[in-house]
Amino acid sequence: MSNTIHTVTAEPKLWTKSFMIMTMSNFLLSLNLLMITPSLPAYVADTYQAGSLTVSLVVSLFALSAIVTRLFAGRSFERFKPMTFLWIGLAIYSLSTGAYGIVPSLLLFMGVRIIYGIGFGMTSTAVGTLVTRVIPPLRMGEGMGFFGLANSLAMALGPIVGLWLLGQFGYQTLIVTAFILVIIVFPLLLNLKSSEPVGSPKPTKSGSSGPWMDRKALLPCLLNWLMTITYGGILTFITMFGKEAGIGNVGMFFLFNALAILVVRIFSGKLYDRFGHLAIVPAGCVLFGTGLLLLSWSHSTSMLIMAACVYGLGYGALQPALQAWTVQRVAVERRAAATGAFYNSVDLGVAVGSLLLGAVATMTNYAMMYRISALSAICMLLVYGGYLWKTRRVSAVNSDESVSA
Repeated sequence: MSNTIHTVTAEPKLWTKSFMIMTMSNFLLSLNLLMITPSLPAYVADTYQAGSLTVSLVVSLFALSAIVTRLFAGRSFERFKPMTFLWIGLAIYSLSTGAYGIVPSLLLFMGVRIIYGIGFGMTSTAVGTLVTRVIPPLRMGEGMGFFGLANSLAMALGPIVGLWLLGQFGYQTLIVTAFILVIIVFPLLLNLKSSEPVGSPKPTKSGSSGPWMDRKALLPCLLNWLMTITYGGILTFITMFGKEAGIGNVGMFFLFNALAILVVRIFSGKLYDRFGHLAIVPAGCVLFGTGLLLLSWSHSTSMLIMAACVYGLGYGALQPALQAWTVQRVAVERRAAATGAFYNSVDLGVAVGSLLLGAVATMTNYAMMYRISALSAICMLLVYGGYLWKTRRVSAVNSDESVSA
């Protein structure tokens, strides 16, 4: 009789050694990127006497090379040993980080920028895929929420720390610090070898030669792309909007946006795991759309902070849920390709948002640009509603056929 007391199924453990190592590695890799990126435009302009178009090209080369790399990374991930693939990407990422401080010409600097994007494309795909293998399937939403929180913290701290190092100690100190952050990841990953995956089963090699984009991953990636278009408009134009609206410290938007993301990810992942994407997507769309409207009407710091919090709640709940949904919709052996596609949807969304919303702002103003960008939330709801309608219609047809049979 006493033995039967222990038959209650315990909740699978999320905070394993492997999960903590992958999350910390993700934070350090993202912090490296977000410390360097805001400092590059001014450095390139001053050091190489580059114009605005050249500076834009230097900045864009990273995103382009990372996107192209991920198209191949998903297919190559399983052909190599996954950890070998990660080691190669990490070596490229660390060496190119160090090279930022020693290249003597603008042309070589552009080359380093491309190699840096290749390294980041490989490491982000590998880390993002490997973490899905150490998260228990029943806690995928919660796990991806905390894993993605590392990106959010890096997004909040990286620009502040990077610009402070640049201003106080100079460019070389910034690069050395960023290089050290990547080096720390190497011993962390050595510890990973002794920690066995606790989540999904390891994939077979049979799926590694499939198409670059799994159709099952298309829907959540499309929804994420629509959402990150709006973030591209915020990243690129919020400083100009602040001048237009007479708001001084627009950097407060990013701080409170990060705080809201931190709060919402504590419980949104559990909601996803218990009730599915239906509990997250509609509410998240309403929140981030409302945040954009509040931002467009902001004429004070307090209004800006309110907009940042509402936007952050929506964005912070949606993105990890969409990433978890992406990897859950595909076969285990296709997760690397799905992860790469998801990260590409982020980069493409930011790039398209910068270009498209910049054209809108040119024709109107920045406030109207943010109101128009809120239409992205409506587009997401329409696409998601269409998916639900189609799914229920197919289920009804299948149910009728089973009854008639």
